Amino acid sequence: MKLVLLRHGESEANFQNYWTGWLDVALTEKGMQQATEAGRKMNEQGLVFDIVYTSVLKRAIKTSQLALEEMNQLYLPVQKTWRLNERHYGALRGLNKDYTRKLYGKKQVALWRRSFEAVPPLLEKPQSDRRYQKYPKTIVPRAESLKQASARIIPYWVDQVAPKVLQGKAQLIV
Repeated sequence: MKLVLLRHGESEANFQNYWTGWLDVALTEKGMQQATEAGRKMNEQGLVFDIVYTSVLKRAIKTSQLALEEMNQLYLPVQKTWRLNERHYGALRGLNKDYTRKLYGKKQVALWRRSFEAVPPLLEKPQSDRRYQKYPKTIVPRAESLKQASARIIPYWVDQVAPKVLQGKAQLIV
């Protein structure tokens, strides 16, 4: 049994130093190279997967595709779910991180980032995005604490990933 967690490669937001969360941003050229390199390294280790999971955000989807292509495993089933989206940073999304430290103070920003229960400033209204229309409106947060993000992710772990761990399936989560 293998379970590999792979973070997406460098995104435009990482490069430009702004908050993302559920904001859908592309990978940079460097991020695409990182994803390909991750695939190369997994291939060198002889990793063969049974299933792949990713969020519904293009930076994670593209990372999974590039890594799988490098491993000659593009044929694998890929389950995409909003439950694996990054934590929602609410009204901080799109703002430069250095600017937010100046605006709110380093301690407050650190609290939002690292506290389990602190919630960043809320969006005025939930984002409207076609990829979430088939779900109840309540799934789209206006911001999330780490506790709320965990509550979103854990049911997916319990229902989808853990049973396959117990079955000995090799899984990649991007």
